[in-house]
Amino acid sequence: MLVDSHCHLNYKGMAEQQDELLARARASGVTAMLNISTRASEWDAVTATAQREPDVWASIGIHPHEADGHADIDTARLIARAETDDRVIGIGETGLDYFYDHSDRDQQRRSFIAHIAASRATGLPLIIHTRDAEDDTAAILADEMGKGAFPALIHCFTASADFAGKVLDMGLYISISGIVTFKNAKDLQAVARDIPADRLLVETDAPFLAPVPHRGKQGEPAFVADTARCVAALRDEPYEQLCATTSQNFYRLFNRARP
Repeated sequence: MLVDSHCHLNYKGMAEQQDELLARARASGVTAMLNISTRASEWDAVTATAQREPDVWASIGIHPHEADGHADIDTARLIARAETDDRVIGIGETGLDYFYDHSDRDQQRRSFIAHIAASRATGLPLIIHTRDAEDDTAAILADEMGKGAFPALIHCFTASADFAGKVLDMGLYISISGIVTFKNAKDLQAVARDIPADRLLVETDAPFLAPVPHRGKQGEPAFVADTARCVAALRDEPYEQLCATTSQNFYRLFNRARP
């Protein structure tokens, strides 16, 4: 039992070989995948894949890179789209990306807060992307938690141990990607060792960030097994235990999903 908690099955290069990718994932022991949307134009395709494949689930959201082009996507539209499909189990991905700054930072923050409100209203977990924006992300999360709690996770965690402590204190989960397998990822490896067992997930973020020994290739959900093996070794626990724990955490957080 192993879950890829974050992948993009409908991205170019993935959609064309979706059947083969899913077959390889299942052969490697992956029993569920969360197919993430990043722009409104993807919503129909992402949810259609989840409707067709019983082990695939979907999210509804706007990536911070796309915030400028989606100023019309507000909380009401996110809620309406999420509640029309029982295969939608999460809101996002959303958040802040100050590394690339593909969208205006104020608009990124507005979009992030709209997604938080949708998560709070629906009870669906918020899937957060944050890069070079630790202070603002933590501040917005703390402020919004003060208005009413909502379930959430930081996907593809690459931030500091201090930030990890802050979001864990707020009740968030943390998902680890294939970056943890890279030789120069010592800080992330230290964080992965210390995340409480009941807050840990694993992911691929496919088609990105293929783990060792696949680095340089297109990522795919089957590779989450390699990430899970690395994290299990870092935490000095059996691979099977790590798989079971992270899968249980996935279904506890994304409680609209069913194994």
